[in-house]
This record gives sequence, structure tokens and C-alpha cells, in this order.
Amino acid sequence: MKNSLKERLYKGETLFGAFSTIHSATLIELLGLLGLDFVILDGEHSGLTPERAEDLYRAAELRQLACVTRIGEHHPQVIQKYLESGALNLLFPMVNTKADAQRLIEAVKYPPVGKRGLAAARVSHWGFGSGGLTEHVRLSNQETLIALQIETLEGIENLSEILSVQEADVIFFGPSDLSSALGIPGETQHPRVVSLIEDLGAKARAAGKIVGTIARTPEAYRHWKSKGFQWLCTGVQNLIADGVQSFLRAIR
Repeated sequence: MKNSLKERLYKGETLFGAFSTIHSATLIELLGLLGLDFVILDGEHSGLTPERAEDLYRAAELRQLACVTRIGEHHPQVIQKYLESGALNLLFPMVNTKADAQRLIEAVKYPPVGKRGLAAARVSHWGFGSGGLTEHVRLSNQETLIALQIETLEGIENLSEILSVQEADVIFFGPSDLSSALGIPGETQHPRVVSLIEDLGAKARAAGKIVGTIARTPEAYRHWKSKGFQWLCTGVQNLIADGVQSFLRAIR
């Protein structure tokens, strides 16, 4: 259960992926074949369920596409269902305090690091894998990647304390909600939003965290990469729209 996404990020690579609210296994396979570094299954802004996610994890595994799951409900029992189905990389939105972050770590990691319950399930090969559940626990605690999303004024105020949570790997800054927090909703490219994310990202990097945000265009990708952001993404619908509109402009 080697986590190639986590390994590549800690090696210093800059990776590019896309959020998806289109829960099609065929689409996931296609994204893998086309060369995306990762896809984020968005369980915050869609009706994604752990049962549906399980089929999407299979599609991603088939095409060796790293898969991240954004889980909007922070209840341990909800998180555990995604984990048991095969989630290895998790993104949690609306993390506002150190206590929020610690509770999420406890939900994802097994004891002694966390409080996750142990049972035979798909992710552990139903206990039939090499080393059984004992090896599964060790690998899970080692390989799961946890990303915390900062997108409120409260989260900004408490960022220093959140950064002290050791098991948090990635700090992700959501420009849409940050624009709302600043009173300019939807203006994700406003200088105030961009400057804020740059400043917060520098603070997170100084604390040893991997940082990420949205990059809708090649220009935005180059900008954020130059600022040390390693985990960059757009939306699947944006990639589709860019391709279709570019083709139509060329033929009309």
C-alpha cells in the first residue's frame, strides 16, 4: 500500500490534479490515462457516498491514478467508511482550529497515533493480505496523507496552532471561500485573495508543510509553483470546458 502521491510530494515534486463532482468510473480511468497526477473526489459539494467512492477507487487503482477524497462531514464514523472503502489521501474542508485538526488525525490514524477502529474490510484486503491486520495498521499510519483546508477567518487566525499538528501533511488554501471570508465572494483572483494565500502559504511552508491551492490556468500554475506550492489543481469541468471551447474557437 505504497502511497505514490505522498512520496512524490515529500520528494519536492509539484503535482497537478482536478476536483471531480462527476462520479463516473469511466471518467476516472480516462483522467488516469491522460496523465493527471491525481483526482480529488469531492464529497463536500456533491452527493458522493462511500459505496460509490469504492468503485471510483477501483477505477483509479486500475489506471494508477492517485485519488484524494474530500470529506465534508468530519464525523469519525463517516470518515471511517471512506477509509474502509479504500481512501488513502484525505482532504478536509473548513478546518478552523487545532482541535479540529487533531480530531481529524485521530479519525484517520490507528492507535497509538489516533483512534480509528480496526476491522477487516476492503482496504485491509479483508485481513487476508501479507501480514494481516497488523501490517495493515502499520502501513495505514505510515502511508495515509492528510490535507487540511483553510478557508475561513477563524482558520486564518488559528493557522499557527493548526500548523503545529505533526500528522497534517498538506495545508490547502481554498480561494473561493477565502474570497467570501474577505467580503469579495467569487473574486478568487482579487489581489487581496492572492496576496493572502501567498502569505499563508509561506507561513505553512516555513512550518514544514506541503502547500496547495487552485490553479485554473497555466499562468496560475506557474505563479503558484514559483511560490513553492506543490499541490495544485483545477476542476474536471474546467478542463472539459477549456478543451471544448478551445476546439470550437479554432473551427468557427
